Amino acid sequence: MDFLHPPADAYRFAHTPDAGATFAEHEDFKTILLAAGKQLEVQTMAEVHTAGPSFPLFTASIGSRDPRAPAVGFFGGIHGLERIGTQLILAYMRALLFRLQWDELLHQQLQKVRLLFMPIVNPGGMWAHKRANPRGVDLMRNAPQRADSGVPFLAGGQTFGPLLPWYCGRPGAPMETESAALLQVVQEQLASRPFSLALDCHSGYGFTDSLWFPYAKTRRLMAHLPEMFALKAMLEQSYPHHDYSFEPQSNQYLLHGDLWDHAYDKAPASHVFLPMTLELGSWLWIRKNPRQLFSRHGIFNPIKAHRIKRVLRRHADLLDFLTRAAFAAPGWLPQGEQRIQLTQMATAHWRPRRLP
Repeated sequence: MDFLHPPADAYRFAHTPDAGATFAEHEDFKTILLAAGKQLEVQTMAEVHTAGPSFPLFTASIGSRDPRAPAVGFFGGIHGLERIGTQLILAYMRALLFRLQWDELLHQQLQKVRLLFMPIVNPGGMWAHKRANPRGVDLMRNAPQRADSGVPFLAGGQTFGPLLPWYCGRPGAPMETESAALLQVVQEQLASRPFSLALDCHSGYGFTDSLWFPYAKTRRLMAHLPEMFALKAMLEQSYPHHDYSFEPQSNQYLLHGDLWDHAYDKAPASHVFLPMTLELGSWLWIRKNPRQLFSRHGIFNPIKAHRIKRVLRRHADLLDFLTRAAFAAPGWLPQGEQRIQLTQMATAHWRPRRLP
């Protein structure tokens, strides 16, 4: 694989329109697909239309073709302003493809695990420099379920209309094209397997980086709590100096229409599907550089070059940890008495608490 001399048979990604009809992350993604050639299996899940150009919703995957092999899905760009999550996944994809040239252990790993990438779920929002999709819908609040108790005003999801932020979409209407495409990818390529993980990269909340998992709609704890607790323990043992807060999203706030709640509830009960959201704490970037408050991008992304590099470098270990955890899943998934004990420990650790 040579990024300077891409394969000729990848011509379908090579056309670059004028700058106003595209955006940097979309072009970076196409460049990676072009350079990877047949090493990545590419699917177009849908077409997203804007007031200007249209964008394909690409997924790329690599690794075992066994439909029962464990899999990890990496997602980003659900909110168009949160570009750093997409950049993190693209950087990981680029590094992964370079490693394929020399890393024999990676080749062995990919014989038994499947990796899936959907780094730009909301290309229309990213192109337009908006959080929502081109129809004004916040995709992360677009699933049909409602929270079972109070949510933050507006921020927990609202149905007044697209002129206000955090719009869920019209009640009873079909989900947005982008939301439906993501859920189709999860259903067909992740949750259909006996074991799978998903990491959705966001930014903009808090002074620390967080790993959130279902539920966002309720303080009730998820059925696979012992598996999530085992994963948390493995992360802490492997990277004891990490700074992630690892908890149910409901420990912070509830919201309507969370896509990962919906995807988790739709997964077969006999399978283990563990979706997580990486919430990069952008308040720290703002505290260090208050002028970012005057930029919509600055509220959700590091602006200074050295901070961007630090973010991309800092979280690469997490993505790699998840691929290794999937590969080794048969050896660490709790069973029998161990699962009962972990359930008790996890329930005590993540006991639902009352929120304001």
